[in-house]
Amino acid sequence: MLSEPVLQSAEVAGIIRRALEEDGVFNDITTSALVPPDLAGSGVLLAKGTGVIAGLPVVAAVFAQVDARILVEPLVAEGAHVTPGELLARLRGPYASLLRGERVALNLLQRLSGVATMAARAVAAVEGLPVRVVDTRKTTPGLRPLEKYAVRAGGAHNHRYNLADGVLIKDNHLAAMAAQDLGIAEAVQRARAAVPHTIRIEVEVTTLDEVNQALDAHADIILLDNMDPEMMRAAVTRCEGKALTEASGGITLATIRAAAESGVDLISLGALTHSAPALDISLELGLSEGQI
Repeated sequence: MLSEPVLQSAEVAGIIRRALEEDGVFNDITTSALVPPDLAGSGVLLAKGTGVIAGLPVVAAVFAQVDARILVEPLVAEGAHVTPGELLARLRGPYASLLRGERVALNLLQRLSGVATMAARAVAAVEGLPVRVVDTRKTTPGLRPLEKYAVRAGGAHNHRYNLADGVLIKDNHLAAMAAQDLGIAEAVQRARAAVPHTIRIEVEVTTLDEVNQALDAHADIILLDNMDPEMMRAAVTRCEGKALTEASGGITLATIRAAAESGVDLISLGALTHSAPALDISLELGLSEGQI
């Protein structure tokens, strides 16, 4: 199973805690009224759609916060491709606690598996080409560490995690520079003077003239925003050996291969996180013999 420190981090524990509080898990009036606390239960997580699994350790962490007596046994690895009817994990513990944690566990597993599935499809679409598929910061507020983990589980890569991770000079930054009668060269110069030498400078451009300006300013990465494949190829030719190139803006699973064939080094897709449909997964619960 893919195991990463982020899944054991205090940040992820806090996400889970807030989700449980939001769902009123510890004040479940229905379960408290109907289910004895010592009634034993079991269950299985079942794939109902075709996709890539991400988040089984998160499921275990959810139930650990609900009730430490619940045991979660994964049956597939993180990043596994699954089909409808495939068993993903077995659970056992107090029936009431399984009921209380069910929705939060499923919400997170379905969401993360959906992101991993979208990432895997994007990677498959550019198979055989020397390009890296990366995500963006267009994540669900509060779920960024988990969604970026899911991108990796699907075989894609992460762009910068947050605004402190790297310099990306975008069109609105350049508009602020233009208001001072300054351009791309001055923007790169200011950014390079303000950050450590270990930080790379990326500039967003929309025309070949701006590509030339970014190259003259010695930008490390040039983001080709909403360019068609023909213009991308021309930009890649100009940048070869001078800067990395990243294609972005309006790229879909249907168009990603054409973008990759232009020769860019990176392709970023906000859709990996903002448009990934949840993978259909169910938790089938039943009673076990005896009491807890």
